[in-house]
Amino acid sequence: MNSEKIVEKDSILETSTQKLALIPLPDGNIRVHKKTLKQWYKLMHLGRLLDLKAAMYVRLAKGWSYHSSCAGHEGIQLILGFSFRQGKDFLFPYYRDLMTSLAAGLSVEEIIENGLSKPTDVGSGGRHMSNHFSKPSIGIQNVSSATGNHALHAVGVARAIKKYNGDEIAFASFGDSSVSEGYVYEAVSGAAREKLPVIFVIQNNKYGISVTNKEQAANENVAENFIGFKSLKIVNVDGTNVFDSWRGMQEALDYVKAGSGPAILHANCVRMNSHSNSDRQELYRSAEEIAEARRFDPLNRLREYLLTHDVMIEEEILAVEIENKKTVEDAGTKVEDEPDPDAVTATMYVIPPALENQKEDEPITTPNPDIPIFNLREAINETLKEEFRRNPNTFLWGQDVASKDKGGVFNVTKGMQQEFGSERIFNAPIAEDFIVGTANGFCRYRDDICVVIEGAQFADYFWPAMEQLIECAHEYYRTNGQFTPNIVIRLASGGYIGGGLYHSQSLDATFATIPGLRIVMPSFADDAVGLMRMAMRSRGVTIYIENKFLYNQFFTKTQRPSESHVVPFGKARVRKAGNDLSIVAWGTPVHFALRAARKLETEHKINAEVLDLRSINPLDVDAILQTVKKTGRLLVVHEHPLFGGFGGEIAAIVSEQAFLYLDAPVMRVASKNSPVPFSRILERAVLVQEEDILQAAVKLAAF
Repeated sequence: MNSEKIVEKDSILETSTQKLALIPLPDGNIRVHKKTLKQWYKLMHLGRLLDLKAAMYVRLAKGWSYHSSCAGHEGIQLILGFSFRQGKDFLFPYYRDLMTSLAAGLSVEEIIENGLSKPTDVGSGGRHMSNHFSKPSIGIQNVSSATGNHALHAVGVARAIKKYNGDEIAFASFGDSSVSEGYVYEAVSGAAREKLPVIFVIQNNKYGISVTNKEQAANENVAENFIGFKSLKIVNVDGTNVFDSWRGMQEALDYVKAGSGPAILHANCVRMNSHSNSDRQELYRSAEEIAEARRFDPLNRLREYLLTHDVMIEEEILAVEIENKKTVEDAGTKVEDEPDPDAVTATMYVIPPALENQKEDEPITTPNPDIPIFNLREAINETLKEEFRRNPNTFLWGQDVASKDKGGVFNVTKGMQQEFGSERIFNAPIAEDFIVGTANGFCRYRDDICVVIEGAQFADYFWPAMEQLIECAHEYYRTNGQFTPNIVIRLASGGYIGGGLYHSQSLDATFATIPGLRIVMPSFADDAVGLMRMAMRSRGVTIYIENKFLYNQFFTKTQRPSESHVVPFGKARVRKAGNDLSIVAWGTPVHFALRAARKLETEHKINAEVLDLRSINPLDVDAILQTVKKTGRLLVVHEHPLFGGFGGEIAAIVSEQAFLYLDAPVMRVASKNSPVPFSRILERAVLVQEEDILQAAVKLAAF
């Protein structure tokens, strides 16, 4: 770092002939423009007034149902927001970052609109919690309430910055207690390993709500937990002092901009107030401790400096404070008069629109010997390659997906790194939330980016990524339609391979409970092609479930469809027509249902119709109702255990919307409510089988 620097920010520059205030620091003089110092005080005082305004709204029950004060953190927050370049950098603030957001570019009105949950809130339109400030249009990202998980998103976008040779910086801000989260460690580790342009700002006030650092961290200076990370620079600053905070920020920026790796800017702060409006710090902090914290009030420290060094006189400061009070009051009055959200908009922006005006090929009834056939695994592999050729801004990563000729555990991505290179196809650590979280961040860099991830080697191991999956699913809704990750999450799912408890789980019913996800499950090669194309060409998040038992089965083989073939989301397919009863299935059970249907016809003279859902969200309700109205009897079959399985939802829909057409109760056949055992004999006893479907169908037909 140079021994002498000049603060520069947009319109607050002064000419070299104007007066400068010299700020003596331990490592030399840093020159700061007088106008800059005045601007800093104006912003910090404005932030304090907004903080107090928020508390007032809470007391009056008029808004800000969640308020976490930034008082005591304003020094580092001012510098963080000041260092962020609007429309260029990526800033991930956390719930305490009011001052950060104000300094980064949010207006007073915009902050109050968030606090009062107005539809004009630029970040979420009133959908997200108060005190969660964002403005996606200028790069201030909308983050969740799950503390620290945006660290992975910052790493993801930093990976994209490096990939595209950008000069942007990703900033991720969070409190000291967030460092206890595993995904923060994974984020820092991944950023250090890849030497990514990201600055992690840790605001350390020594408390996680009521729990002290001593009770939850190996080091009270939580940044010291990362000592030894290769390519990581750690900078410690006094977060109550704007000058030391700025000095440290410059040091971190110099390091990151040089391409040396990421940096942690660890800022010691004080918490002057309770953690939030639902907390009472007097229950666990002494009056003496609280008073000592307030002695380091960043606003008072800056005010005293300005007066002592003749940067401003008392009358100038008073004039700024009066102007700020009017600004806040006028903004409050204006925002309070704005309309509240319309209830009819509550379910908007759950899932982004899919690719439109797409039609799948007509089913092939007469095989053409001139058209080659392929199985499910081959279909997925070839389609991925086709789509990667089609869109050069498509990427894939996961565990074991790019190791020479090995393409994942089941070789689905074989040959992809050889064709598309290690910058587009690469391995990820065994850290499922890191895989998903960085994909979320990566998509933020450009709208035409599509990321395909192998979310886990087996779907069974995806559980650590569930928090990040929720983030992906909620982004579109939480940002009021302003952002959605474009991600296809591939998961090898299900049993019938002798995999035992942890290689045989079916997760479809779990995913179906999460709003914002598309969930598809092809059973044949042509559907694998059409659904993959649809998923990769549509905006949003798609869970693409691959039943690993089906990968190489001959009965999944179809002729290669045309290059234009897609399968629209939420469009079921009749695999076998019939009149006596309907069997609805998806995934592996589709094939069992077809076999059972053939036996029903030849051995029992029962003509069953088999409907392959192909996707469970969106769900083709019309097709289900149509087949029920046709046959009057419904048997739902799925691999997931019976209790809590998605078949219960289908049964409920039919009972509500087609009850008068039923000639018998809806029946379900599924796996037993048990983990899947390793022994082949025991596995067969637990998982749904063709014989189970056959017996249930005979019983249903006789009802």
